[in-house]
Amino acid sequence: MYREFLRKLAAGEALDKEAYLSLIENRDVIRDEAASLACNLRRRVYGDKIFIRGLIEFTNYCKNQCYYCGIRAGNPHVERYRLMPDEILSCAATGYELGFRTFVLQGGEDPYYTDEILTGIVRDIKAAHPDCALTLSIGERSYESYRKLKEAGADRYLLRHETVNPKHYATLHPASMEWEHRIQCLRQLKELGYQTGAGFMVGSPGQTMEDLADEMIFLRELQPQMVGIGPFIPHQDTPFAKEAAGSAELTTFLLSLIRLTLPNVLLPATTALGTIDPMGREKGILAGANVLMPNLSPADVRDKYLLYDNKICTGDEAAACIACLKMRVEKTGCRIVTERGDFCDASKDASCNTRSFAGANSG
Repeated sequence: MYREFLRKLAAGEALDKEAYLSLIENRDVIRDEAASLACNLRRRVYGDKIFIRGLIEFTNYCKNQCYYCGIRAGNPHVERYRLMPDEILSCAATGYELGFRTFVLQGGEDPYYTDEILTGIVRDIKAAHPDCALTLSIGERSYESYRKLKEAGADRYLLRHETVNPKHYATLHPASMEWEHRIQCLRQLKELGYQTGAGFMVGSPGQTMEDLADEMIFLRELQPQMVGIGPFIPHQDTPFAKEAAGSAELTTFLLSLIRLTLPNVLLPATTALGTIDPMGREKGILAGANVLMPNLSPADVRDKYLLYDNKICTGDEAAACIACLKMRVEKTGCRIVTERGDFCDASKDASCNTRSFAGANSG
């Protein structure tokens, strides 16, 4: 029966929770088939292209106390830093010379960066590099703040919801953080016209297989342009220090399910996946991912943005070693390209319609 569910999913049919659960629970049997179908769909939409994003982790200050996060406000062992606007612009300039045409500004929820400061940074980056896209990943803000940043030139916004289950969310976050507000922020971002990214941790404490099936239903309903998932990895200075990590195996299978559910999605093989498995990013690409985010942050702060233990901070994930990354990607049959890599919107481009192709390859 689960093979029939996989065939239906690849053909564009909507599955219910029980069907997704069956796929997840029987993933050992259908993993290779799911990955093949996912890669076929990705190839139909995006060819053999893997898009690179230049990640600039500009602050590790955060007002929140998320129980899983190494830069949580209550961790006294973090060496805090903030990049000033000129430093951020310098990172972008370096990235541009290396071939990046998308920059991702990521940081904790740091009150220092007011709307005035952030809109200035966004405008300056877009003025210096008008042919580039700019993604923000800076947490929950007001609708008005999101509007100002969009008007300043921000193109995309990544806000991982972390879990679709409100009760599970409450076990991962303090009472001051509300699941309903998180979801409201995602809907506001879509309303404002951002290419919007959601995402969740795989294997976080208390997560069930039923939760993961619900994640697929939620993503299908939300229709985000980007989805970022990665395995939960504990940090030694958090309440979850002794919890077991998630797995690369389950994460990569879920990447395939996400690609089959949302064929046009921009889907990263994340740093967390590369941290938990040395070949994690390659495995992610072979499961259907099509985005990598090498680090453009200054070398002297890169090891201070530690959301979890043992995060890879030097080597191929550094933007300066893009040639090394290109060689690794080529071994998967794909290639890194230097372009913005926007979401392929089927409502605006008929060539983005994948469904007839999917059905032809899912028998």
